[in-house]
Amino acid sequence: MNKVPLTVTGAEKLRAELEELKSVVRPRIIASIATARAHGDLKENAEYHAAKEQQSFAEGRIAEIEGKLSNAQIIDITKVNANNKVVFGATVEIEDTNSGKQVTYQIVGEDEASIKEGRISIGSPIARALIGKEVEDVVTVKAPGGNIEYEIIAIKYV
Repeated sequence: MNKVPLTVTGAEKLRAELEELKSVVRPRIIASIATARAHGDLKENAEYHAAKEQQSFAEGRIAEIEGKLSNAQIIDITKVNANNKVVFGATVEIEDTNSGKQVTYQIVGEDEASIKEGRISIGSPIARALIGKEVEDVVTVKAPGGNIEYEIIAIKYV
């Protein structure tokens, strides 16, 4: 399987979620199943079936996170020599050359992406256009509404 890039912060969040699922959620679900079993007939016991369904979702998520972490290539951007270029994990400030609107994005793995938090996936059109570029470079991003040109204002490795 291919290695999946993750930032240090993204890996920490996944580990925290995994710990929560294993130490809090899983025991709570097991207790719910035990309580529901004590009520008797399992065929018509809605509490039992709901708890089993929750267990299935939780175990699936645990397996998914463990898989992602085992295939992760954790990249610490503060230790990467990027030669002033946009690379995975970099925080890039860009300006729309037409509107003058400035935005800042961090380029992260797919699981970490959140446009509300200013993190875009390495596979997004904007990130693909920015990778390998330097400050003052102008990139063209193909968007559904047409091409958009952005100028790179700043690159940070934090």
